[in-house]
Amino acid sequence: MTTTTFKRILVGVDDSVDALLAFDYAIEQAKRDDAELVIVSVLENAAMNVYQVMNTDFVHGEYDDLAAHVQTYQEKAQAAGVEHVRTIVTEGEPGETIVKDVIPEVHPDLLVVGSLAKKGVSRHFGSQAAYMAKYAPISVLVVR
Repeated sequence: MTTTTFKRILVGVDDSVDALLAFDYAIEQAKRDDAELVIVSVLENAAMNVYQVMNTDFVHGEYDDLAAHVQTYQEKAQAAGVEHVRTIVTEGEPGETIVKDVIPEVHPDLLVVGSLAKKGVSRHFGSQAAYMAKYAPISVLVVR
């Protein structure tokens, strides 16, 4: 049996318990493979009401807050010993945005995600993890 060494690992984070487990797994895999770790979080516009979406100050504030929060994930990964770490914050529906926009931009070898979302419509309307596992053009590891 051959083992796969990954060069670039993409991990989705949203503060859910499963996403935190996925993040921990991605850190360990990145250290084991000396891989770059790319941390992505998606600002869900669908979780905002129409007045919030139309208020550019609100959206920019939410985006800036999320970007600052994702920066703490980068710091944790670096403190754990991952040498090459970067973050991406984007907007949209998480599964679709990661598959259609982030993966083609980042070119990872592996996507690591938690099985459940913490908040937003994705928690109520089916599994984002299942969507990504089905449609991502790369290997997907779903962590519980």
